[in-house]
Order: sequence, then structure tokens, then C-alpha cells
Amino acid sequence: MSTGILTGKLSRSALFNSRRYVHNKKVRIGCSSGFWGDTPTAVPQLLQGGNIQYLVCDYLSEITMSLLAAARSKNPQLGFTPDFVESIAPYLGEIKNQGIRVVTNGGGINPAACAAMLQSLSKKAGVEMNIAQVTGDDLMPARQQLEKEGIKEVFSAQSFPMNVNSMNAYYGAGPVVKALELGADIVITGRCTDSALALAPLMHEFGWKSTDLDKLAAGSLAGHLIECGTQVTGGNHTDWEKVPGFENLGFPVAEVKEDGEILITKSPGTGGLLTLGSVGEQMLYEIGDTQSYILPDVVADFSNVQMEEVDEGVRVWGAQGRSPTPYYKISATYLDGFKATCVVNFTGRKSADKCHLMAESIFKRSRSIFKRLNIPDFEKVHVQVLGAEESFGESGISSDKYPREGVLWMAVKHQDKKALQIWSKEIAACGTGGTPGITVVVGGRPKPVPCLKLYSFLYPKSKMDAKIEMNEQIVEYSAPEIEVKNTVPEKIQVSEPNLDIGSHIYRLEELAYTRSGDKGNSSNIGVIARHPAFLPYIRYFLSRERVANHFKHVFEGPGLVKRYECPGIHALNFVLESSLGGGGIASLRPDPQGKAYGQILGELQLVNMPSKQDIIKKSESMK
Repeated sequence: MSTGILTGKLSRSALFNSRRYVHNKKVRIGCSSGFWGDTPTAVPQLLQGGNIQYLVCDYLSEITMSLLAAARSKNPQLGFTPDFVESIAPYLGEIKNQGIRVVTNGGGINPAACAAMLQSLSKKAGVEMNIAQVTGDDLMPARQQLEKEGIKEVFSAQSFPMNVNSMNAYYGAGPVVKALELGADIVITGRCTDSALALAPLMHEFGWKSTDLDKLAAGSLAGHLIECGTQVTGGNHTDWEKVPGFENLGFPVAEVKEDGEILITKSPGTGGLLTLGSVGEQMLYEIGDTQSYILPDVVADFSNVQMEEVDEGVRVWGAQGRSPTPYYKISATYLDGFKATCVVNFTGRKSADKCHLMAESIFKRSRSIFKRLNIPDFEKVHVQVLGAEESFGESGISSDKYPREGVLWMAVKHQDKKALQIWSKEIAACGTGGTPGITVVVGGRPKPVPCLKLYSFLYPKSKMDAKIEMNEQIVEYSAPEIEVKNTVPEKIQVSEPNLDIGSHIYRLEELAYTRSGDKGNSSNIGVIARHPAFLPYIRYFLSRERVANHFKHVFEGPGLVKRYECPGIHALNFVLESSLGGGGIASLRPDPQGKAYGQILGELQLVNMPSKQDIIKKSESMK
């Protein structure tokens, strides 16, 4: 519903809408940021060599939203990611000259303040920009009402928490499409699905409708592949030794055709690489069921996506879509006590033993003080020695002498900040009353910080209209009413061939690429066979039970592992539930997002194997 007649500058929308239909049938979208803190060198790189029509910039995560909410509570002019403004402001003139349009979720909690600052900077630079802001995702104004609605957490069925400090819906592409139709040069949103930043320009340029489900799935895949920046062009790649030019990795460009076919490429002369491994890893990154990746615009099925290496990069096709759900996912964060972390370096023989002895002494002294002051015990503790391979659980290498250097990671949680302050004071005593070889407490005495937990729930789209504001005009957006068909994809049938036996032992990494990430308190590990012929062996050895046993040291309860097939790229995707110690924003661990789980699984041994050459030779002879 429009609350104003769009005139003046907004008449440019007619020009943009006409461009859509005379386009050369492909759209190039570059991504300059994968998170808050990414390098500002991406923007000039893409402007110089990307040959792009759209620039998308992704900054948000659950913890980022909570931090931005805290910033806005102190200053109403804050609450957006300053990195976006700082990275783009020097290049507004060039962006305008090239006719590039920008879409970002850098508005965070406060898109209006972000838009106002950028508008001010553009005027100072003498650059006229139509800057649209998308709001409505923030549910904090409705907090009291939500407390009465009996809302339950999606995964745990936990009741609605009383001390929520941020609460935002994952909008889809629709509001951004509306802003582009109005003629926006720059669209600044709050929370929305990362992939929607790229899907929206494709819907606008090609005229895709909300019922073009396969195309929406393809556009969402394009966005998903580039949303983490250089992670698709060689960053975090299994074969990191083969990646050239880490100092100048090429930020990705998705070139998409009207039928949904994607080419993932990058600017000429930049570092990094584009292979089936690097792009395949990113496709499986942070998703669960490969047949049902639930997004606001579509339920995407990536299980039969295929990829091909070409001169320009990697060609991708085959995504399929089903009707979206009538709900938005809401991510809220709430305060649950306090946590503190200490990192201490020890040197010398049996450093791991030193670390554990000192940690134990610190906890014993702290608890004796708690007892005298009637303070309850720690709610949660985590002790780990970095360098002693404790991240690998029972498969780590142990020795009476090694490591000769160890870093003690010690983290604690308590509802009372005073308890953590007592604990932190006891750490320094190790300097004179501990083992020899202690060298430094990194960062000095640890300070208690709020422990923020993630709370996710579903909320009807019909109750969460978005608002698009540009040049003092306001337009509302309502999610389209779509007939929801509760279709369940046909389960992927896998044949179990007779596997040959041999005398070879391979680490999984020798047969597959691996990439891991997080979703709340769960992690996923994508495993992509380096050759299709390896997949049956990988599937045989990587049963759910064996993966659960390999990671039994990371689960807080029963080791629940789910395995999903992805035959299009000869891959498996594993989801390890409740494996991150409370989730990335609440975990006490040194790997709160499970980023190293892919490498840990990659060390698992596959025994009694034929040689890789024989496996491939037999496969080719059977074609």
C-alpha cells in the first residue's frame, strides 16, 4: 500500500524498468563483503575489474545484530555497520558513473541512520543518489505482545525469554525488489536473508515472479555462493596450499542468465581460484537438508545442482524450488548471565600438563572463595589446550613430552559478574605460584561480558509488512499470498555397490574436500568427493555413527548426526546437532562456530582401500 505519490527523482524508475527488458540476458553481481570486518579493498577491486551491474554487501550475523542493538541503545544515531559507509563513500562518484546499483544489509538495527549518513556524504561529494531504506524486520516494539502469544523456540521448544535485546525477521527479496522498481541507486536493509541481496536484483532485471520457483532457487543459489565473499574463490579452501595470492583474493562475481544458469567468476589478475572444490564447498556451507534449504522466497533443492569448470570460472545449474512457507524466521538474542575467557601461553616440556594443572588450581582457589561468600558454583566451564590436539578428541596425538608449547584456553559462565571477577583475579597468581614457563596472559586480566544466546522462532509473514522509504516517500510491501503445497521431495535413492578391498589407507582429505560452518548450536560439514568414483567409499566409511563417534567430544548430549545426499556434485552433507557448546554467540569454546570441524573430519582414516588410481580405472571401465 502506497502512502504517497512517487514523483520527481523517483521517475527514474521508468528508466530502470525499461532497461530490464532490453538487457543482454545476463546480470553480473559482485559481492564486496561477507561479514562485518571484511577488507575494504574489495570495493575498488570490483569497480576496476568486475564489470558488474550490482554490488551487494553482506554484514550481518546474530551476534552482529545484538551488538548493533547495544550500540543504538547508547546512541540513537548508531546501530548500523560503519564498515559499509566507510568502504563505499570514497567511490560513490565511480559507482554513479558506472551505473552500478548497491544492495546491502548494512543498515543492521538502524537502516534510517545509515541511509541518512550516506545521503549526507553523497551530497558532500556532489553525487546525487536515490537511497532507499527497508525497515519492518525489527520486532522489538512488539516484544510485550509476543510474550503473551505462547511462542516456542524452533529447536528446543523453550518459552519466550523475558530479557530479549534484539529480535529481527529474515526478510526475503521482495522489499528490495520494490525499492529497485522505485529507482533506488542504493538499497539499505535491516535483517534479511543473505542470499536475497542477490536474488532481488535478478528478480527485478528478469521480471521473475514469486511463482517462478526454480528460478528463485537458482537466484538464491547465486546469492548463497557469493554471500561470503572470497570464501567461494579460494578462501577457507581444503587445498589452501594451492591457492595463490591470499593478499589479493578475487572477490566473487555471479553472472546469471535469465534461465537461472550461473557463472561464478572474479576480476582478472586477482588471487584465489575457482574450482569445483572451492565452489562446491561454498554451496554446502551452513545448510542442512540439501533438498530443503528453507528461505523466505523459496524452499530450495540443491541436491541435483551440477558444476563445470570453464575458462572464466565455474558454471552452475540445476537448482529447483518449492513453495515457501507462510512464516518468516525470527532470530532473537537474549541475556543469559556473563562469560569470560582467558588465554595463557606456557612453554617447556609437558606444556599441556602444565596448562591443565594451572587451570585446576585456579578453579579450586576460586571455588573456595565462592564457598566463603555463598556464591554458587560456575554454571559452565571450558578448558582446552591449544597445540595439544585436544580439538581432535581421542584421535589427537598425545605424548609424554610434547607439545613443548601450549596455550591454555579457559572460559567460564556465571549469572553473577562478581564470580567471574573473582576467578579472573586468581589467574595472575600462576605467574609466581605456578609452573615454570608461563609467559603471558593474552589481553591481560579477563573481563566479564554479557553472555548472549540465540532464540529462533517462526512468525507469520502476514503480520510483518516491510516499509520502503526513499526521498521522503513511503511504500509498504506485503509478502505475496502463495498456495503452500506441503510437498515432500522424493527421497534420494542410493545404490550400494560392492566395494573392492585393498591395502591402502587414506585420510578423508585425500579423497574429498570438506567445509564446515554453523547454524545456531549445530554445525554442518560438507564432504565433496574429489572424483565421483570415491563417493561410494566415502559413504561407506562416513556413516552417521562413525561421524558421531569421531566428534563425541564436542556434543553436550547424545551425538545426533544427520546425513544428506547431494548427488549432483557427488557429495554428502552432515549436520551435527548441539555440537557447538551453546552456539556461536554463547559458546565458551575456541571454535564456537565449528569452522575447524571440516579439517577434523578430514583427518579420519579410510582403511583397506584399493589405490585411488584403481578406483578411478574401474569406474571408467564400467561406463
